[in-house]
Amino acid sequence: MPAISSSLGKASLALMLFLYMAPTMAQVVSEDAPGIGACKASEVIKFRGGTARLENDLFADTDQNYSSGVALTAVSQDIIGKLKPECLPTPVRLQAELIMMLNPGFWTDAENPAHTQNVVVKLGQSMFTPKDFARTDLVLDDRPYAGLLYVGMSWNRRKHEPQSNSEVLDTREITLGVMGPWALGEQAQNLIHDLIGVDRFLGWQNQLKNEPALQLAIDRKFRDYRGMGAIVPGFSVDSIRSLGLRLGNIETSASVGIEGRIGWNLPNDFGTYPIRPGAENRPPSSASIHDNSGDATAAIVRPRSGVHLFGTLESKLVLHDFSLDGNLFRSSHRVTRRPWVAQAAVGVSAQGLVAGHGVKLAVMRVWRTKEFDEQGPRHAYGSVALSIEF
Repeated sequence: MPAISSSLGKASLALMLFLYMAPTMAQVVSEDAPGIGACKASEVIKFRGGTARLENDLFADTDQNYSSGVALTAVSQDIIGKLKPECLPTPVRLQAELIMMLNPGFWTDAENPAHTQNVVVKLGQSMFTPKDFARTDLVLDDRPYAGLLYVGMSWNRRKHEPQSNSEVLDTREITLGVMGPWALGEQAQNLIHDLIGVDRFLGWQNQLKNEPALQLAIDRKFRDYRGMGAIVPGFSVDSIRSLGLRLGNIETSASVGIEGRIGWNLPNDFGTYPIRPGAENRPPSSASIHDNSGDATAAIVRPRSGVHLFGTLESKLVLHDFSLDGNLFRSSHRVTRRPWVAQAAVGVSAQGLVAGHGVKLAVMRVWRTKEFDEQGPRHAYGSVALSIEF
């Protein structure tokens, strides 16, 4: 019962934070665009929805390792064609210019009308703890206390060549943040544990030291082309393959994965994943919940209620993980990281319409192999994601 109460309490707090902060996040980004009067509506960043995501190992009846993660995201409407820098808010424009410098080929085919893109803004916090909550000394044979507070911004580009039977989602994300006491991991965990009557972890004075956090993420997902609608009507099965690369002092790794889905009215997107760079599951789409064009095909392209089961497998080569290797620029506690990590997840996702707005709920259970030599049993945690259209 304490584990269930803790999980419900954290879920409620995450949802309240999302409802309060998501419109603010969207407003900050969208109102900073210079010269906006000379831009078409399709060239301006406007946000269409958001996602609140909570991950916690208490869903798996433990409280250790990856203890908790919360992420709030705001997702823009689609942008079609070539970007006009003067129509973009300053933070988005600067990030786009950096991507053009580091990855010049990302927008080489921007004139193709079959390709669309959007922007995702993310605010999140993750925390990691050892197993024994009562010890106040440094636990040398268990992972460090660690917190991470971050903000990320990503570009998603969805591409389909007319002669091809597949489509691709390319993501470029930049994450900035802080690890250590400034990440407020101790304060956040204590607040929740006090509210729900769960024992505090007493060793936070041994957490990693303050350090700026930076990560660049490149992600590519592949799937069979299923048309232009928001859903694939009727009963169907599909698979989504993924490749990922992360560089920075949060994590440096390379990954390969696959997701399989089976169900009714599958969303025409690129799947559902736990919190990670490039994981937002609402990429550009050709159909909008707010499409009132009166097109005769609207019954096909507009979203419909549906439900599906999904399962994911991922293998990852890890060269650096701040929660295991400790601080990069300062001496700190660390454990013996294992270079190869595998992860599996199963879950259920359902979407529908509520008061004219699209709503999607995804719940999953995640299992991960041992991440460091000193670790005890393999780790498991639960994930809940709620997406809405503004």
